Amino acid sequence: MGQAELKKQGMAAAAAVIMLAAVGPAVAQDDSAPVRRPSVSRNAAPSANATVNLINLLVKQGVLTDEQATALVKQADDEAYVARQAVSTATSRADDAAKTAAAAANATSPPGTKRVTYVPEIVKKQLRDEIRQEVMAKAEKENWASPGKYPEWAQRLRFYGDVRVRYEGDFFGKNNNPFAATNYNAINSGSPFDVSNFSNPYLYPTYDTDQNRNRARLRARLGLDADLFDGFSAGIRLATGDGSSPVSFNASLGGNGGNFSKYNIWIDRGFVKYKVQDIATLQAGRFDNPFFSPTDLVYHRDLGFDGFAAQIKYPELSNITPFAVGGAFPIFNTDINAGSVYNQLNQIDPTIGKARSEDRWMFGGQLGAISRPLPDTEFTLAAAYYDFTNVQGRLSSSCYVFGTQDFCNTDLKRPLFAQKGNTYMQLRNIRWVPENTFGRDNQFQYFGLASGFRDLVISSRLDLAHFYPIHIILDGEFVQNLAWDRADIAAKVAANPLGTSATAPCVSNSANANTQACFGPYVGGNKGYLGRLTVGHRDLKELWDWNAFVGYKYLESDAVIDAFTDSDFGLGGTNLKGYFIGGNVAIGRNTTIGARWLSANQVAGAPYAVDVFQVDLSARF
Repeated sequence: MGQAELKKQGMAAAAAVIMLAAVGPAVAQDDSAPVRRPSVSRNAAPSANATVNLINLLVKQGVLTDEQATALVKQADDEAYVARQAVSTATSRADDAAKTAAAAANATSPPGTKRVTYVPEIVKKQLRDEIRQEVMAKAEKENWASPGKYPEWAQRLRFYGDVRVRYEGDFFGKNNNPFAATNYNAINSGSPFDVSNFSNPYLYPTYDTDQNRNRARLRARLGLDADLFDGFSAGIRLATGDGSSPVSFNASLGGNGGNFSKYNIWIDRGFVKYKVQDIATLQAGRFDNPFFSPTDLVYHRDLGFDGFAAQIKYPELSNITPFAVGGAFPIFNTDINAGSVYNQLNQIDPTIGKARSEDRWMFGGQLGAISRPLPDTEFTLAAAYYDFTNVQGRLSSSCYVFGTQDFCNTDLKRPLFAQKGNTYMQLRNIRWVPENTFGRDNQFQYFGLASGFRDLVISSRLDLAHFYPIHIILDGEFVQNLAWDRADIAAKVAANPLGTSATAPCVSNSANANTQACFGPYVGGNKGYLGRLTVGHRDLKELWDWNAFVGYKYLESDAVIDAFTDSDFGLGGTNLKGYFIGGNVAIGRNTTIGARWLSANQVAGAPYAVDVFQVDLSARF
């Protein structure tokens, strides 16, 4: 018999003895006397109370902890108190009934008649039981039997959260081109960039590709789930983050202005959920990824989904549980006061006025099944289709642009958040006029995605528990963008003077070729896959629980939208390939320390390599 089983039996025995020993004598106690709870301890001296001696013995043998023993004694005290209240009330009511009966009898009897009141013992017992039940019900409802217990409405609330402190080192390859990774996110989320100065790479924003960095980072999240009624529930969660990025909750310590400045808090989750037993779940708001996504290949593990989703899981049939997921998710909603569209005279066009809606949505559906061919084996397989509508860029109508404040009718097609890797095209068809020296000056541009995205994703997981509690888990995922068109993208890239990560660098005769903004033809792709092996405990809850993992990732430039994929591998985005390895161990209850190494290189285009080393200290509650 294992140690855990001995503890369970010991606790059950202790609870039974306490109940028998504490409730019975409690009836005879004087309520006016203060109640002094016996102490329990591993080193406690012998007590006159046999029950306490028994508990002390169990504590000494390691079957019970001091906290568990104290809790058992408190529980017995509470129930003994309820029993005394029930008996006291029953006795009082019985006395009142006897007095009333005697008074009635005296009123109907001749003077001098003597009567002896007799209440059968069975009636007394029945009366005590009924009153005891009444008192217990009232105690349970009003929570006065257990001091410190939350009221009923508070018991339907559940707080949870986690805190993670991370060291991260970013180490770049020596052959990286420092100007090869244009930061389109900085351009599209700010003022348009004047591409007439593209020949000088120092003037346009780029990602760091050659300067190593060391950072200390913090992630903190606090959530609340509330059970409402008849299957309805709601939830909200707050989280840190340097910005509103959907794929990172990290706040860099010493950032945000430095000098111990405070950090931002964002609303990360907010939803209403309706659950029909264990068959169907409907959600609306901002919630966790509703799809089966075992890896970060398509969606980052912490990505929140805005919109509406339905999950259906059918009852198990012959060791197979089929499931289906579907939903509609708004990616971008046009500002109601978006900029005005100008006509060829650079005046507001009265036939159009404000810019037309450029709302973008993702519609997704997934079918899958969970198979359990053996009691200790579980295999999950699913196929999903994600249609991202209206995300592809489109060249604007001919428009006049003389400064950063001007607006063209496809400006809203630009993504307002991106990482890196996707292929970009110019959005503005700027008229060449004398005022901009016929296109040589004032070419202020925004950029949109050159490809559309309709992703087919195959996901799988094999969980082997032959060595329980140790699991061997194999995760795999494959993605292909069915909307990808090489020829169409290549034509758009040719017109983008800033190039993209998936264009081959052209040959330069300069002695310092790395300073040249020189780009060649499009060499990107539309496929990706990821495989990972994990060995260890599935959940790291108790001391010395552990797991270790190793995997390989390959993700071409336009296989997925780079904004939603992993933010750590290769420092985020697509057009990356390489391996990762790491492990975690619990150093206490719900407290873990872990480390991982992620080594990434470019799939195509200019040289880019980065190794990321992370050490995490995490606690959850």
